[in-house]
Amino acid sequence: MGRRDDGDGAWRQPRLPWRLTVTTMTLRRRLAASILAAALGGCASYRAQPLPPAPDLPAEAAAIVVDRSLIALPELAAQPFDARGGLGSDEVAMLAVVNNPELRVARADAKVAHAQAFAAGVLPDPQLALTRDVPRSSQPGTTSAFNLGLSEDINALLRHSFDRETGRLDARKTDLQLLWQEWQVVARARSLHVRLLAQQRLHDVLAANQALFAQRWQRAQAALAEGLLTLDAVTPHLVALQDIERQLRDLERQRNANRHELNALLGLAPSAVVPLRGSTALRALDEPGLLALLPQLPRRRPDLLALQTGYRAEDQRLRAAIRSQFPTFTIGFTRARDTAGLNTIGLGVTLGLPLFGGARGPIAIEEATRDRLYQDYRARLDAAAGDVHRILAEERINAAQLRDVNRAMAELSQAAAKADAALRERRIDASADVALQASLLAKQLEQIQLEQAIALQRVALQTLVGGALPLEPE
Repeated sequence: MGRRDDGDGAWRQPRLPWRLTVTTMTLRRRLAASILAAALGGCASYRAQPLPPAPDLPAEAAAIVVDRSLIALPELAAQPFDARGGLGSDEVAMLAVVNNPELRVARADAKVAHAQAFAAGVLPDPQLALTRDVPRSSQPGTTSAFNLGLSEDINALLRHSFDRETGRLDARKTDLQLLWQEWQVVARARSLHVRLLAQQRLHDVLAANQALFAQRWQRAQAALAEGLLTLDAVTPHLVALQDIERQLRDLERQRNANRHELNALLGLAPSAVVPLRGSTALRALDEPGLLALLPQLPRRRPDLLALQTGYRAEDQRLRAAIRSQFPTFTIGFTRARDTAGLNTIGLGVTLGLPLFGGARGPIAIEEATRDRLYQDYRARLDAAAGDVHRILAEERINAAQLRDVNRAMAELSQAAAKADAALRERRIDASADVALQASLLAKQLEQIQLEQAIALQRVALQTLVGGALPLEPE
């Protein structure tokens, strides 16, 4: 069907039949309704999540459910959980992983990173534009005009593969950082377990000596009242007793701080009592076997793996920035009708001109960021090997000192037994006996502290190498 001439020399678009016009309008409405339904179908719904009104912490460790799916450490997840008779080092570590408040926040951060990775993997949406113009005059032959356009950013499509890979690597990096944070929490839990057990032993030794010197002080007071001893012979017992009581008070403050720190680490109420158990016996390390693990650290340590993944993600960002230096390019199709009823179909192209910036700034930033990550990884890798050698050297020093302390304790125990017998027979004065007992007590405390130091060094080594330590055969 051609155009018609109304006699004034102007050609007019032929009018469509009424039924065809209604059918066309109906199709347009259905198309608009379908587009709206598709858009709404991808929308999420809102769900309220009110904040807790008050703290809700378990009052005992038995109330915590150990969900092994939350334990990413294979060696720890394979351990049986047995809280009978108190919590051992593994039980404390497992409870810390599943119920630590900081780890719960870190897991929520990981969900955010995965959501961002999902968002980065979604193709960019096209842009739909619709305008409608209604004539204000009533001139014959005029009609309402519209402009319908559909466009797509081509540069966003070109960058999509880089953005998607960057999002995936960022999510993987967050998972590895979460795993490394779990390692840190496990190390803190094991360290507190070691400290509290050692402090319990210190308390037992000090309490026993407190009872000994309190008994001697009572006997000395009775002898002083009867005139059997002079004041200078009684005073050393009082001084020794007061010194032990001071050490007990200092120790109680340390135990209180460590108990509350452990409760907070396990997500327990401050008043919760956590019974602990464990042994101080440690087998000798297989140092050659431990040093053989150092080349494997880049494949074992989550922090190093996270830095590797972050470096690859930054490399993808640099590639995307280089790709973005090309002119921005947007293409679109238009369907329009003017007020005279003329229908048109068109093609639109928008081209950015990189005359000034040209993405040189973002490229420079990404290159500098990648270099910074490179240096960070190199420093962390070097420090990991250095820390292992340092801790091994410290353990050798502590082990040698512990052997000397054990030998001195055996000698002092024999001398203290003889001095106690001589004091009862009044063959030595109280000052000599108190000095000998104080020396024996100092060696006992030093022994416990050295064993604690070695146990803490084992915890640090286990964290550094990522897994069970190789030990000498029994």
